[in-house]
Amino acid sequence: MLVKIGRMVIYLFAVIGFVLVAGWLALRLGWTKTAGVIDLNDRYFKEVTDKLREVKNNDDQNIAQIITDYNKTHQSTKEISAWRLTPEWQVLREAIIKDKEPINRAAAVAGVNSRLIVSALVGEQLRLYNSEREVYKQVFEPLKILGVQSQFSWGVMGLKEETAKQIETNLRDSNSTFYLGQDKEALLDFSTDDPSAERFARLTDSHDHYYSYLYPALYLKELMAQWQKAGYNIEGRPEILATLFNLGFTKSVPKADPQVGGAEIEISGQKYSFGSLAYQFYYSDELLNEFNW
Repeated sequence: MLVKIGRMVIYLFAVIGFVLVAGWLALRLGWTKTAGVIDLNDRYFKEVTDKLREVKNNDDQNIAQIITDYNKTHQSTKEISAWRLTPEWQVLREAIIKDKEPINRAAAVAGVNSRLIVSALVGEQLRLYNSEREVYKQVFEPLKILGVQSQFSWGVMGLKEETAKQIETNLRDSNSTFYLGQDKEALLDFSTDDPSAERFARLTDSHDHYYSYLYPALYLKELMAQWQKAGYNIEGRPEILATLFNLGFTKSVPKADPQVGGAEIEISGQKYSFGSLAYQFYYSDELLNEFNW
């Protein structure tokens, strides 16, 4: 009997070891990354952005009116925001409001518009709500909370460990095209001798999401800095920033005609790209009282 129990324990540890190694290989080889798509409404997003740039005084009313008028004449937008009518969005909306303080605090520290952070958050959480249906029904929906990832991606915004490390490195490397300046260098300094453990704890903390937002806020700021140095201003392009956020630093190549895309997300039978969801939220009237343009 003892021999049988011993063998079972050995087999159990062997299986656990195999799963951990397989997971590590999948992460390192990029098998966990979702294939990106070019959004069919890419031209529409660019045309609206061009119209916004023509407005000298881009106050909230002007922006909303331009988008409303333009949408009335475009067939491609009839189903473009159907996600806003889903029960998942109503749950997510309440969950995001609960995190208003850490989102705005992270945005202020990084120097970005808090609505940009939420634009990327919307895509990541709607993907999670629709892919993890049992968890959504048992936890997210009744408690009205955000999903905190802790396996291949971390935190409420699904950052990969390698991406988090790159964000930290960019802050300190004055030769990097992503460098933000001396005033930002120490924002992610560690307080212990174990950066790996501290990084994981920061990004997977289910009680305090501040770092879950600070890392993405700095990520977005670094992307903007890279493109600005190359002569392209994408600060007012939430769809491009979200696409790059989703695809990673290696896909960020400044150019005059960037395309909207990223991971494909299916919500109630309708397919969206990560970048298009960010755009639709950013220029909608959703959560304007909490996160303004």
